[in-house]
Amino acid sequence: MHLILWRHAEAEEGKNDMKRPLTKRGLKQASLAAAWLHANLPKGARILVSPAVRAQQTAQALTLDFETVPGLAPDQSVADLLAAVDWPQGGGADGKASGAILVVGHQPTLGQSVALLLSGSEAEWSIKKSAIWWLTARTREDEARTALRAVWSPEFAM
Repeated sequence: MHLILWRHAEAEEGKNDMKRPLTKRGLKQASLAAAWLHANLPKGARILVSPAVRAQQTAQALTLDFETVPGLAPDQSVADLLAAVDWPQGGGADGKASGAILVVGHQPTLGQSVALLLSGSEAEWSIKKSAIWWLTARTREDEARTALRAVWSPEFAM
């Protein structure tokens, strides 16, 4: 299974956290990240997105169909994210890892998820706005492992 985590792009400040829209810079970040994803995202990938406006706008830059998942909202946990994506199976009917899932979500949950999957314990890892972390679940010698496949940031394209 491929788990691709995309942090929402830069958003405006505001009192209602769920309704904060992207800034002009955030729209550019989302567009650059979407271009990278279009070139690299496996065909048929499921796209799961937080219901927060800034995450929805980030995902819309990709111009692909996506599902809004309440369990990916800003106040949700690593366990909620992993349950939403069915890690490491990814929803495969046979119980085996399959396909790719792209999650558009938030800090600190994305960073904590990466820390847990790569190091075995939750930690406060930082993921930059509109950055993409691509993880792969695989089994080697009957042991489940997570590999880091790629990390991309819009700074590479700006």
